[in-house]
Amino acid sequence: MSLEFLVASAVAVLVAGGVYLALRGRTFQVVLGLTLLSYAVNLFLFATGRLIVDRPPLFVEGVTEHADPLPQALVLTAIVITFGMTALTVILSLRSFLESGSDQVDGRADDEGAA
Repeated sequence: MSLEFLVASAVAVLVAGGVYLALRGRTFQVVLGLTLLSYAVNLFLFATGRLIVDRPPLFVEGVTEHADPLPQALVLTAIVITFGMTALTVILSLRSFLESGSDQVDGRADDEGAA
């Protein structure tokens, strides 16, 4: 198996788990699903810069082949943005729980959703 297949499989598993959790009815599971989706996007962005081993990301004298630094910069920026958005989502879900008394996404209790 090649490295590209393993990375593509990891992205697929992260997306599948993220979508599954994001569609759940509890806020904590939704937050975890969105986090998994952001990890999948970060891994995908990192893989778009070609998977190159033992090459410097910056220009070094005497080295002719370099790794692309743009995907690394995009992933670093995405990590910072994801941290802020996850913190905001956790605070909003905590506020929703404290006001409604339920951690259901639609605000209904478990027994009300069955009817």
